Amino acid sequence: MGILDKLFKKPKEMDKMSNVKLAVVFYSMGGTNYELAKWAEEGAKEAGAEVRVLKVQELAPQSVIEGNEAWKATVDRTKDIPVVSSEDIEWADAIIFSMPTRFGNMASQMKQFLDTQGGLWASGKTVNKVVSAMSSAQNPHGGQEATILSLYTSMMHWGAIIAAPGYTDPVLFAAGGNPYGTSVTVGQDGKMVEDVKDAVKHQAKRTVEVAGWVKNGNR
Repeated sequence: MGILDKLFKKPKEMDKMSNVKLAVVFYSMGGTNYELAKWAEEGAKEAGAEVRVLKVQELAPQSVIEGNEAWKATVDRTKDIPVVSSEDIEWADAIIFSMPTRFGNMASQMKQFLDTQGGLWASGKTVNKVVSAMSSAQNPHGGQEATILSLYTSMMHWGAIIAAPGYTDPVLFAAGGNPYGTSVTVGQDGKMVEDVKDAVKHQAKRTVEVAGWVKNGNR
């Protein structure tokens, strides 16, 4: 077996992870991270997981949102998506976060949600959650990796288990090859530059698989 064969060797097939509960938690202003969240849901369901797609609470004033057509359209488009709560985090075995970058950090809406989970953290209910993250920006080096790492720093404090995609499948290279989590560039037209759908679905399936190992005690 060559080195590339070893690198991309598929893990031993397991039974469908029908007992893994996954929360896909996103914040989206222009619709990109909502789209990533839906692809993650699709991949996770293909892996047999029970999935909740959830948005974080919007903090921006309505007057500001109304002045931005893309932002307003996203708010309207996601109006029926439930707002994530502590109960959802407690329910989940695994969590995938998706958010845009803000000066190399996660958006304040996502940070505010994490900062309000002190009760769960203090009671040990964030320990051993399997987590993974995705991000977007308007240029290829706009802080996507730093944003994902900023979220992972919080996850280390949670006692969570990070399931980064690494280089576990060739589809990751077509999406830009970010080993920390799928990231995408959004052009001035609001469309994604890279083709990341398959990478997102792979990341979701990997997250579900790792969560299954943790939950079921497999090695």
